Amino acid sequence: METIKHIFRVDRREINYLSVTIESYDGMAVVRTIDPDAGLIEIQISPSCEDMIFELLNSLAEDEGISIRKEIKT
Repeated sequence: METIKHIFRVDRREINYLSVTIESYDGMAVVRTIDPDAGLIEIQISPSCEDMIFELLNSLAEDEGISIRKEIKT
C-alpha cells in the first residue's frame, strides 16, 4: 500500500510518546525516527487517514502541549 509521508520536528523527549500514541490507531500510520538528536520523525500515513492523523497531532499539540512542527512532505 502506498503511504503519504510527512516529516516533523518534535522535542526528542516526546518521540516515544508520539510513536506509541499514533501507532495505537491500528493501520492508520507508522512513525519512524529519522534523527533522534534533532527530533526528526517521519509519519507514514494511510491515504484515507491523513485528516484524522492531523487532527490527532493538533489535539496532542493543544491538549498535551507537545511542539510538533511540520518540516517537509516527501
